[in-house]
Amino acid sequence: MAYLLDTNVLLRSADPNHPMYNSATNATSLLRNQGETLCIVPQNLIEFWNVYTRPANKNGLGHTASEASEEIRRLKAFFTFLTDTASIYNEWERLAMQYQVKGVNVHDARLVAAMLVHGLTHILTFNISDFARYSEIIAVNPTAIAP
Repeated sequence: MAYLLDTNVLLRSADPNHPMYNSATNATSLLRNQGETLCIVPQNLIEFWNVYTRPANKNGLGHTASEASEEIRRLKAFFTFLTDTASIYNEWERLAMQYQVKGVNVHDARLVAAMLVHGLTHILTFNISDFARYSEIIAVNPTAIAP
C-alpha cells in the first residue's frame, strides 16, 4: 500500500525539537520497514517551504531559502515524488464542489485530489479531522502506526 505524507508529518520530521518529532519519524520508519511506499506531491513541498522558511516568531522554523531547498532535495530523494498532472486540478474542483470546501481547507482538498489521481487511498497525518469529510480516502495518525 502507498501512503501520502501530509505536510505536517514532513515538518515534524524536520524539527527534532518538536514534541511530535518521534511520532513522525517512527511512523515513517515503521511503514518503510513494512514495505509501504511513502509519497509526497508538489503541494507538500510548497507548504513545507512556507513553514520551513517562515520566521520562528511567526510559527515557522526560521530556515533560509537555501536550507529549504536542500531539505526539499532530501525529501524528494527519500520519498516517492508524484508529479502534478492536469487532471489534479479537475479532481480538486470536483472535490471542492462535492464537499463544499471553503477557506484554508482548499489545500487539503488538493492533497486529496492528488491522492485520487495517483491511486492512493491512505494519508499519514496528525490532522485526521481535516480529512474526515473525504469518503474516498483513509487518514491515519502516525501515533496509530505500530510494529
